[in-house]
Amino acid sequence: ITSLGKGGHALIGANLGARGKHYVCGSLAAFTNIIVTFPIQKVLFRQQLHGVRATEAVRQLQREGLRHLYRGLLPPLLQKTTTVAIMFGLYEDFSRLLLRHAHRSGAPELVTRSVAAALAGMAEAALTPFERVQTLLQDHRHNGRFNNTAHTFRTLLRDYGVRECYRGLVPVLLRNGPSNVLFFGLRGPIKQQLPDARTHMGHMANDFVCGGLLGAALGIMFYPLNVVKSRAQAQVGGEFVPCHQVLMTVWRERGGSIMLLFRGATLNYHRSLLSWGIINATYELLLKVF
Repeated sequence: ITSLGKGGHALIGANLGARGKHYVCGSLAAFTNIIVTFPIQKVLFRQQLHGVRATEAVRQLQREGLRHLYRGLLPPLLQKTTTVAIMFGLYEDFSRLLLRHAHRSGAPELVTRSVAAALAGMAEAALTPFERVQTLLQDHRHNGRFNNTAHTFRTLLRDYGVRECYRGLVPVLLRNGPSNVLFFGLRGPIKQQLPDARTHMGHMANDFVCGGLLGAALGIMFYPLNVVKSRAQAQVGGEFVPCHQVLMTVWRERGGSIMLLFRGATLNYHRSLLSWGIINATYELLLKVF
């Protein structure tokens, strides 16, 4: 990107169009983030699934070796680059569409943009199968059963059908809609409270801090839903257990302890701080480039 001149940037921007660039910038921002943070996410997943300390999760990965460290990378790479593109792109599209009607009806802009954010979050849930496959590939108990992303998809579809790919959909929906509303609703106000930036690096730093703080806070807020999702999606076949029953099962297994239910939340906080800082800063930088 940096090797392109101003004319090249303008040409790319013109080809993408005012709407398309939000999808492309979101996708590239997510790609950067996933490559950097995947090993952290894998440690976190083991904590969510087994309720172990971070040190034990790291030891598990060490025992499995370097060749397994990025096992399961492709699903989140495909899923996250697409969902973040949808998140930013559809939010802009829905906002544009709904604001047009809101001006006629007199609906408050805050409500309109909140609805747009929620709709974008629900649309992201269509890609739940990628999270499903990522869960199976990251769970060492399935190492001998599923070889890679394509093999896992084929096995699920052949043996269980499309419905099995959407196991864990409810916690994903409960997470995506509200978290999108809060992210887009608070992003602007938080950035306004930061020191004025006078340089490109200053703007990037503010975008990183803004996105990171929001992502970290939302990660803690919705952490139990991610625990439920991980537990539900680690199962292959059998009954689809309601979300609240999965939560109660985990709660009982961990002795009714809030601390154990939130085991891994500290690592999730730092991972989200880094991830959403990278995504937000990269997204805003690319918007300026294109």
